[in-house]
Amino acid sequence: VQLQASGGGLVQSGGSLRLSCAASGSIFSISDMGWYRQAPGKQREFVATFTSGGSTYYADSVKGRSTIAGDMAKNTVYLQMNSLKPEDTAVYYCKVRTTHYHYWGQGTLVTVSS
Repeated sequence: VQLQASGGGLVQSGGSLRLSCAASGSIFSISDMGWYRQAPGKQREFVATFTSGGSTYYADSVKGRSTIAGDMAKNTVYLQMNSLKPEDTAVYYCKVRTTHYHYWGQGTLVTVSS
């Protein structure tokens, strides 16, 4: 199973980015697909998740500024981030959970300049 994340980059404060993550390989019974991030010198933290039932959950730090969406038929999850702040700067990782396993993507760097 491979998770390919894309969409990171350099953006000015107040700007927007859309991250994508596509899972390929023998992956079955996905329960949720989500995003985490890790800023320099900090622990990895939860950002948002999309469940197979269509529910969405967000960290307080991004709630109201971000929208997560998933396409379970394509094993793909998206994260639209708006009104970006310098404190959103981090490596963003996608994570896919199935009934028995979880998988991590390689990360995509988001840098927000002030």
